[in-house]
Amino acid sequence: MFSSVSNTEQVKTSEKGVSSMAKKKTMTIQKRVENALLNGEALTSNAIKNRFGAGNPGAVIQALRFKGLPVFLNTNKRTGVKVYRTGKAPRMVVGLGYKALAKGVQL
Repeated sequence: MFSSVSNTEQVKTSEKGVSSMAKKKTMTIQKRVENALLNGEALTSNAIKNRFGAGNPGAVIQALRFKGLPVFLNTNKRTGVKVYRTGKAPRMVVGLGYKALAKGVQL
């Protein structure tokens, strides 16, 4: 018999409802999307919705960008498909970040 526990994977339970296996924490949607992007995967909004269960893929990507992950939206010119990828942050953006830190801007 299996039971579902919030923010944990399914755990095997006995007839009396007592867990016979240790509960395992699952990663958040944001962390799973981050890992996929860092592993070189290109993800569409639909892939983020369907594969990771995100209700709002744009919000997940925005949160990753706020964490400092350079996520870019690329469009295939032939098919028009838009995919998110990670890459190297432009030199100008990094420079502006250092200038902001030097001026005492805090987040």
